[in-house]
Amino acid sequence: MKNRPSRYRYPMMIIGQAIWQYHRFNQSYRDVKEQLLYRGIDVSHETIRSWCYKFSKEFEKVIKKRQRKVRDKWHLDEMTMKVNGEYFILWRAVDSEGYELDVFLQKRRNKKSAIRFLSRLLQSYPVPRVIVTDKLRSYNKPIKAMCPKTKHRSHKGLNNRAENAHQPTRRKEKCLIKFKSPWGIQQTLTLMGKVRNIFAVDVGRYTNTANIQRENFQKAKSIWDEAIQVIAAV
Repeated sequence: MKNRPSRYRYPMMIIGQAIWQYHRFNQSYRDVKEQLLYRGIDVSHETIRSWCYKFSKEFEKVIKKRQRKVRDKWHLDEMTMKVNGEYFILWRAVDSEGYELDVFLQKRRNKKSAIRFLSRLLQSYPVPRVIVTDKLRSYNKPIKAMCPKTKHRSHKGLNNRAENAHQPTRRKEKCLIKFKSPWGIQQTLTLMGKVRNIFAVDVGRYTNTANIQRENFQKAKSIWDEAIQVIAAV
């Protein structure tokens, strides 16, 4: 078969399809396995899990290079997640149009955690014009020190954009009957956000006409296919 990675039974197109289905929709590995089996492709859910773990980073890199320029207004928010009896805090940043910038799972909701999260963001994106947060005081000093020219707006009612961005995570968590490991959460949600950016936010399913949606979907698909070709060539 063409474009088959070394020591793999299936071509990269099939592997890429499985990874896309898992990260784009509210499906478990077993759901993806059943859909592939309907097409005559017999793989175990553990095989699909290994594909996602091995190749997700490469898909993230390609999508990040091809994604559009983010807006200069950021919304930051946190949500609590329970994993194996322990509570974690998922930090999320989106721009003014709901484009996910980053997610970062940490144990605390304090100043040090805020600094770590802001450092990750500023390594990847230019300093924003405005940052909107909730009333969490942990943001105040880090934003003032790391983004001195940025306007910081701290108001619960202004941050609905970031709070709405948590909804796909909750739906995925419910589908999987909770996540199983902190590392798995970080890896899964990072690629989930990138996939949603190009296949949902950029497509504009609620704001664009059907013809524009189809055109934008094909553009998103071309980005994903490019990632498949890059990985297959390695």
